[in-house]
Amino acid sequence: MRGLFFQTIVAALGFASLYTISERSARADEWGCQVILCLSNPGGPTQYGECRPPIDKLWSWLSRGHSFPTCTGVGFQSSRPRYEPYYCNAGYRLSAGYGPRGSEATCISTSLQVVSNSLCQRDRDGDGSNDGSAISPRWQRENGRYQCMAYTVARPLVREKPRYVDVTIDGVGKQRVWF
Repeated sequence: MRGLFFQTIVAALGFASLYTISERSARADEWGCQVILCLSNPGGPTQYGECRPPIDKLWSWLSRGHSFPTCTGVGFQSSRPRYEPYYCNAGYRLSAGYGPRGSEATCISTSLQVVSNSLCQRDRDGDGSNDGSAISPRWQRENGRYQCMAYTVARPLVREKPRYVDVTIDGVGKQRVWF
């Protein structure tokens, strides 16, 4: 009698552990599918209240260096989490370089802009001085008259959410998701 009772307890514990393991992977898979569904929303991943908890969990998960969750039955790919803290306004491109304080980022205009005539005057005199607000100042004929033109320099803007992953769902298109 005692042996039967002991075997029943062992069997029950074995089934219980299998149940909890399979239950955990089902939840993880369900969470991955919720994440994919929320990320595929054109209005943004947290537009709907139901998406906020799984997406908040995703941001936390990825920020700790974990891989993207899986969802069986859905074809998707994701990049590893990346970090890009700076961005520029429209009409500017981000440029990285090294300055006196190490690595520095700046925004440089993508087209020539009208700048102070004094920048072109200094350049013509050959003193080479430049205050750093313009690159390659030169006289250029615009609308029948000469103007001092240069590529202007601006400080980069700092992202509120500097980390991102690129997600492709069912090969439809790539979406960059910032967190």
